[in-house]
Amino acid sequence: MAIQIVTDSTSDLPLSLQKQYGIHLIPLQVLFGEHAYLDGVNLSKEEFYTKLQDSSTLPTTSQPTPEAFRALFAPMVERGDEVIAILLSSTLSGTVQSAQIAKELLGSDRIHIVDSRTVTVALSLLVLEAVRLRDRGLSCQEIVETLEALKGRVAIYATVGTLKYLKMGGRLSASTAIIGELLNIRPVVSVVDGQVKAVGKVRGQRAAFQWIAKRLQEVPYDPAYPPILAHSGAPELGEELRRFLSQAYPLKGAPLMEIGAVVGTHAGPGATGIAYVARKGYSEI
Repeated sequence: MAIQIVTDSTSDLPLSLQKQYGIHLIPLQVLFGEHAYLDGVNLSKEEFYTKLQDSSTLPTTSQPTPEAFRALFAPMVERGDEVIAILLSSTLSGTVQSAQIAKELLGSDRIHIVDSRTVTVALSLLVLEAVRLRDRGLSCQEIVETLEALKGRVAIYATVGTLKYLKMGGRLSASTAIIGELLNIRPVVSVVDGQVKAVGKVRGQRAAFQWIAKRLQEVPYDPAYPPILAHSGAPELGEELRRFLSQAYPLKGAPLMEIGAVVGTHAGPGATGIAYVARKGYSEI
């Protein structure tokens, strides 16, 4: 009997890590007008940001269907495997609900659904921790209990490089966006109570990096869990953030991953950030 780790495409896990650790990924659908794509299957992150910049309206996303989950889960449970599905926040998508319906259709107690209450590389943190625990020989129940206890300590902070997409999505008025661009305002976003929210705003890229560095002082990361750096179509900015934070924190070996369609739709290209597990006692993020 094996333990199979499943996540969805909003985790933004690179294909290399999916293959290396045997992680099963189910894609969300991304719709640009009447054109539908499977996230990460026939729409790469590079293609997504190209289409985003060329589009006059924001794309939408739709969750995997219960049937898609059933088709993925069925062969696993038929082999006698245990399944742990770690999925994006249920307040952002019905993906968790689709997985639960598939579990009920199969009538299996071998399927365990974890609502991560987060998204993108913060979700990746939990998925990779599940892999580490599995490979250490922990039981399925022990892994699920650990993830449930850990997810409240997962933090993500990212700076937005442009206000254009927040305006297009109705999160900013046109006048606020124009003034913000003139003043070089950089919002800082996080995942709070399972939803993506603005938690700060500064003027300029360096000030945005300083905001994140200050937050790391206030809510330090647990060195037992490797942080992940993130960018949206801007790897050079991601490396710049690494260099800035590495003056105070040992982040030289932290992976740099690219933010995908769900968060990237609203952040747009040019966002950078970090996801990490806060030390115990710092769960109020």
